[in-house]
Amino acid sequence: MTEGSEKKTFYISTPIYYPSSNLHIGHTYCTVMADAMARFKRLQGYDVRLQTGTDEHGLKIAQKAKEKGVTPQEYVDEVVSGIQKLWKTMEISYDDFIRTTEPRHMKRVQEMFRRMDAKGDIYKGKYEGWYCTPCESYWTESQLVNGCCPDCGRPVEWASEDAYFFRLSKYQDRVLDLLENHPDFLQPETRRHEMIEFVKQGLDDLCISRSSFDWGIQVPGDPNSVIYVWLDALTNYVTALGWPDDTELYDKYWPADVHLVGKEIVRFHSVIWPAMLMSLDLPLPKHVLGHGWLLIDGGKMSKSKGNVVDPVFLIDRYGIDALKYFLLREYTFGQDGVFTNEVMLKRMNYDLANDLGNLVSRTVAMIEKYRGGVVPPARGEDETDRDLRETALGAAPAVDAHMEKFSFNLALEDIWVLVRRANKYIDEKMPWALAKDPEKAEELDTCLHNLAESLRIVSILIVPFMHTTSEKMRVQLGLAGQPVRWDDALTFEGVGGGAAVQKGAPLFPRLDIEKELAELEAVKAKTMAEAKAKADAEAVKVELKPEIEIEDFDKLDLRVGTIMKAERHPKADRLLVFQVRVGNEARQVISGVADYYKPEEMVGKKVILVANLKPRKLRGLESKGMLLFADDGKRLSIVTTDAEDGNPVG
Repeated sequence: MTEGSEKKTFYISTPIYYPSSNLHIGHTYCTVMADAMARFKRLQGYDVRLQTGTDEHGLKIAQKAKEKGVTPQEYVDEVVSGIQKLWKTMEISYDDFIRTTEPRHMKRVQEMFRRMDAKGDIYKGKYEGWYCTPCESYWTESQLVNGCCPDCGRPVEWASEDAYFFRLSKYQDRVLDLLENHPDFLQPETRRHEMIEFVKQGLDDLCISRSSFDWGIQVPGDPNSVIYVWLDALTNYVTALGWPDDTELYDKYWPADVHLVGKEIVRFHSVIWPAMLMSLDLPLPKHVLGHGWLLIDGGKMSKSKGNVVDPVFLIDRYGIDALKYFLLREYTFGQDGVFTNEVMLKRMNYDLANDLGNLVSRTVAMIEKYRGGVVPPARGEDETDRDLRETALGAAPAVDAHMEKFSFNLALEDIWVLVRRANKYIDEKMPWALAKDPEKAEELDTCLHNLAESLRIVSILIVPFMHTTSEKMRVQLGLAGQPVRWDDALTFEGVGGGAAVQKGAPLFPRLDIEKELAELEAVKAKTMAEAKAKADAEAVKVELKPEIEIEDFDKLDLRVGTIMKAERHPKADRLLVFQVRVGNEARQVISGVADYYKPEEMVGKKVILVANLKPRKLRGLESKGMLLFADDGKRLSIVTTDAEDGNPVG
C-alpha cells in the first residue's frame, strides 16, 4: 500500500456471545483468531474494524435470571462485565463491543422488522414445534436426533404460540445459488456442502417472534410479542455500523469481509442471515468462515461437566502470548481439535522457550560479549549466510499466503522455519570459535548481524500473534521506539550497524512439564469435583410416595382432552381457568399454573385429564378434574399427547 493512498478497509466480526454463563477457552479460541487477523491486517496497513459483543435476549436468559432472583438486565450486566474483563485480559483489540440490550441496537432491529414487513416478508401465524431453549431454536420432528436438538443434543420441549414469521422459503433459490455458485462465500468446503444439502431439503418460513415471555425487543405495534433471538442477534453486524439511520460507518465498512463463527451457528450465518439481507436489499458479507471446536475428554467443553478450561488461569500461569501461540499454532482452522495440557506445555517449552527464547538470549548475549553490545555491519556473504538470508526473505510472503486462508498454524510454522534456521545457523557458524580467531573478525560480524536481522524480521511477523513478545524482542535488539511495518519484513537490511542491544529476562522461562502436568491435573480434578457437587446439589431428589397396587391405579380415569379456552381466574392471580373438551363434553378445570403459562399459549393443547376427580370449588369457581403437569423443581411442564379427545389413558 503506497504512502498517501487511501487505506483499504477490512471488517471482521466474531459471533456475539450468549451470556448465560462465563466464557471458557473454546469461546476464547474464536476471538483470538479474529484478533490475530485484525492485527495482521492493521500491520499490512488496512483500516480495520474488529467487532464482537453479546447476544442478551431470549428465554434461557430470562430463566437464569429468575433462578438467581434478579432481573434479566441485572443478570446479563454481571456476566457481560466478566466477558469484557476477559477480552481486556486477552488483549483483544476490538473496535466495538455491541450489546443487543443497547438502545442503538434495539431501535434499529425494530426498523428492520418494519422494512421486512412492508416488503411483505413477514406475516403472523401460530407456531407449534419442538423448541430447544439453550439454542433458542425451533425444530421439526424429522430434524430431531434421537428426540433431541440436532445442534446441541439437549432435550427439546413442545411449544405452541402466536408468532410472526419471516418468509425464508421465498429466498431458498437465491440462497442456494449463493452457496453453489460462490464457493468462497462459505468455508471450509465441508461446511458449504452441509449447507447446500440443508437448503436443498427445503427451507421453512422462520419464526421470528415469541409471545410466551417478554425478555426481548418488542415487535413494533404488538406489545405482546418480542422479536425472536436470531433476527435480533444476526443484525448486530449492521446495527453497530449505524444502519439504517446513521450510515457513516456502514458506508465505510459494509459489506463485512469476514464473519468468523463456530460451526454450530454456520447455518444461521450462511442461510438465514443472507436471506434477511436479501429481504432488506442490503449487500451480503463477503465470507463466512466456520471454525471447529476445541474438544476435551472426548467431547465439547461444558461447564455442567466441569471439563472446561479457564483461560484466565492459564494466562496468570503462563502469560497471554504463550496461550495465544498455542491456540493458533496447534489447531487447523475449520477442524475440531483436542485440547490437552501436555500438548500445550510441550508447545510452550519447545517452540517458545527452546526455539525462540533461546535464540534471542544467545544472540543478544554474543553481541554483548563479542561486540560490546553493538550490532556490527555485515562484511561479506558465504553460502550459509545466503541460505539464512533467503529463508528470512521468504518468510513474510509465506505468512501472507497462509493468513489469507486463515491458516494460522501454517503461518506460524513459516515463522518458525526461520527461527529454527537461525538456531541451526549458530551451530553451523560457531561464533564462539570465530571470536577466538582475529582473522575471522569480519565473518563474526556478518554472523552476528545476520542473527540480529533474522530476529528483527521475526519480531515483525509475530506481531499479529504475540505483540507483547514482539515488543520485548525489539527492546533487546535495540529497536525500541522504531515503527513496526510489514514492508520492513521484506528486506534483510533493516538493522544495519550500530544498534545497541539490551539483554533482558528470558522471553519464555523453561517449564518443568511433569510438575506442571501434575498441578494442572489437580486443578482439573478439583473443577470437575466442584461441578459434580453443584449438579448433585441442584438435582431434584426423587422421593416416592408409598407403593400402590394396580387396583389403586385403576381407580383413576385418565382421559385425553383439548383446551378450548383459557383465562385468568378473576379472583386469584396464580390460577388459570380452562374449558376442556373431553369427547362431546366440556369440562371446566382450574390449575395453579399462571406463573408458568399465559392463557393464550394453552389453547389448542391436547392434554391428559383426571376425569373422575371429585369436583371442588376454587375461589368461587368449580373445577371438575385435574390436568397433569411434570414438575422438575424449577417449572411445571404440561403433559401433552397426540391422541384423540375422550380416549382413555393407561
